[in-house]
Amino acid sequence: MAQTTNDFIMLPIVDFCFKELMRNPKVRQGFVAALLKVDPKTVAETTLLPTMLSKSGADDKLGILDVLIRLNDGTQIDMEMQVAHFEAWQKRIIFYLCKMYTDQLKKGEDYDKLKKCVHVSILDFKHFPDDEECYRTIALRDNKTNVLYSDLLEIQILELKKLPEELPEDNDVISWMRFFSGKKAEDFQTMANKNEYIGEAWETLMELSADERKRLEYEAREKAIRDYKAAISYARKEGESKGMEIGIEQGIEQGIEQGIKQGIEKGIEQGANLILRIIKMHKEGASNEKIAEACEVSLEEVGRVLAEVF
Repeated sequence: MAQTTNDFIMLPIVDFCFKELMRNPKVRQGFVAALLKVDPKTVAETTLLPTMLSKSGADDKLGILDVLIRLNDGTQIDMEMQVAHFEAWQKRIIFYLCKMYTDQLKKGEDYDKLKKCVHVSILDFKHFPDDEECYRTIALRDNKTNVLYSDLLEIQILELKKLPEELPEDNDVISWMRFFSGKKAEDFQTMANKNEYIGEAWETLMELSADERKRLEYEAREKAIRDYKAAISYARKEGESKGMEIGIEQGIEQGIEQGIKQGIEKGIEQGANLILRIIKMHKEGASNEKIAEACEVSLEEVGRVLAEVF
């Protein structure tokens, strides 16, 4: 629903807004303390490290805006706000967590210089669909004894879609999750009254929302997310149809049920990549004829995709 200038408020769930909020040192201090389960006053210093979109750009699978923070003890925390379902999210975060850890050492340096690395996924979709746990910490543990092997690698998953109606008052992470998933000024104000660091985030959010240049950047990012979601939804429908055909062929050798399942997955991936390429070329100003030629599809197919998405 369109909002007027007077009542416009950015939503922290949009990664652009989240990253802007984390530019505020006090906001970082409060959120980091909640994640580490320590008193905010013990978080003496946080440094926001530079990050950038993937080289392929914001319109290629959206790009990902992340927030990388280093504490004064050397601990690094990488945070990502992700609103669109990402099929390979698990593999992706493990890859980047390990990369963050290994990138600490230069050639010839000792292993004792390695510091703790934490990846924080703030997700607006259900990553673990089989339970209702909205917040979890994942670490390296012994499968038999459950004893922590090392705290140097840690993953924290915050699933906003699982937030319960009745929220515990004494869990700071849950309070931040409720703030991030807020939709109205009253939601933010309620949380701000209970926590001074969330109160700082609310003040910052109001300032960002009143900044015309920031608003334009925010709205461009919000539109890119909507376009991506629409493309993936359309690709899934198309992929399921095409995947059935692929699956039936594979099923002769692999078994019908497994073949169809793999075919659908393959069809969705192929369909998503094709549709995202069509959208990207369209945004770059290419004609429908040029897009059809480059993507090896009919002109009618290009028109149908663009009509569905836009």
